[in-house]
Amino acid sequence: MPDSSLELVWGAAEIAKLIGRSPRSTFHMLDNGELPAKKVGGRWVAERNQLIRFFMGDAA
Repeated sequence: MPDSSLELVWGAAEIAKLIGRSPRSTFHMLDNGELPAKKVGGRWVAERNQLIRFFMGDAA
């Protein structure tokens, strides 16, 4: 059974909004592998919860 709490964030601009960074800064972080995201079909995609945990630390 799939995890219903899985929510994907598609595109660097949407990821930037979620993490509170500029699109330029976010592209840099994505290209350098600094964010928990993958490129799928030419678009960046990340799990919302993973991004939040990444910035909050392991305590979240």
